[in-house]
Amino acid sequence: MVVRQPRYSKEEFAQRGTEVYESQVRPQVEAGNHGKIVAIDIETGAFEVADTPIMATDKLYERYPDAQPWVIRIGHRAVYRFGSRSLKRPV
Repeated sequence: MVVRQPRYSKEEFAQRGTEVYESQVRPQVEAGNHGKIVAIDIETGAFEVADTPIMATDKLYERYPDAQPWVIRIGHRAVYRFGSRSLKRPV
């Protein structure tokens, strides 16, 4: 079993993931994939779309074994939500 280590702080991870998603990935995946999960390698910009975070990251690791994945639900601000407030992006 491979033990992967993060190379960035949580803050830098989030910043890089958000930047790559908004600038490169979102325009390519948003149409027709609302509610699905995208796993993005924050170093290369490579990404995979799947129904669950595990499936998306597994597919990404198959292509890029040393990936640093950032995961987000397409069309939402987060993968999961807590509470009753919607996390859908305003239209």
